[in-house]
Amino acid sequence: MTAFEALAILAAGFGAGMINTIVGSGTLLTFPTLLWAGYAPVAANVSNTLGLVAGGVSGSWGYRHELVGASRTLKRMVPMSVVGAAIGAILVIVLPPGVFSAAVPALIGIGAFLVIAGPRIQAAVAARRPDPIAASSRTAGPGLALLIGVLLTGVYGGYFGAAQGVILIGLLSMLTTDSLQRINGYKNILATAANLVGAVTFLIIAPDQVIWSVAGLIALGSILGGVVGAKVGRRIPPTPLRIVILVVSVIAIVKFLTQ
Repeated sequence: MTAFEALAILAAGFGAGMINTIVGSGTLLTFPTLLWAGYAPVAANVSNTLGLVAGGVSGSWGYRHELVGASRTLKRMVPMSVVGAAIGAILVIVLPPGVFSAAVPALIGIGAFLVIAGPRIQAAVAARRPDPIAASSRTAGPGLALLIGVLLTGVYGGYFGAAQGVILIGLLSMLTTDSLQRINGYKNILATAANLVGAVTFLIIAPDQVIWSVAGLIALGSILGGVVGAKVGRRIPPTPLRIVILVVSVIAIVKFLTQ
């Protein structure tokens, strides 16, 4: 690893930590960066998952105030995300590398589409919630459809994870009555739980795929990015972030299809 590559990975980790906290889909920055640096797809995915856990923790802590009184709902949703992520992480290892490599362009494309569609989802949610800041969950808890959705999103998160946060925001927006700020808090907790389980699973069944120098750089960058994202997330215009993610996604897809 050259000094320039290390700096690029650190910067990508910072950007991913910030974007994951604010929007979700930071993997669309770190994963292509690792591919550019010459790392194999599976090793890059495993190391990236480990590194981004740290940023998820710092970002989740920054949104702790939005989750006051949400422990009952989280106790039902987090286990679903955990189980799904374990399944997804195992699929990365047990499926032939060629299957994973072939699936990545489609996964990146889906993730990029969801990022671009994010404003429409949020606009639709705002239209049915005139006062989203004041809205809160008054139901008995998450329904079966939401729990199944969280489980499947966890599988996706454990397998690859790009735009997992955006998927969760859309899912929670459609199937809960919580405020958008609380939904973002849920998203951070659920995505971090999925990444943590995926990381632990990788450490157990495929420790040889972990590139510790890469994971460490991403962890350091994402911790700082998570802190910044939690502090200034509501002040950063989302459009520039989505444009960057879209550009990086297109580059990654082209790289995969032409290699």
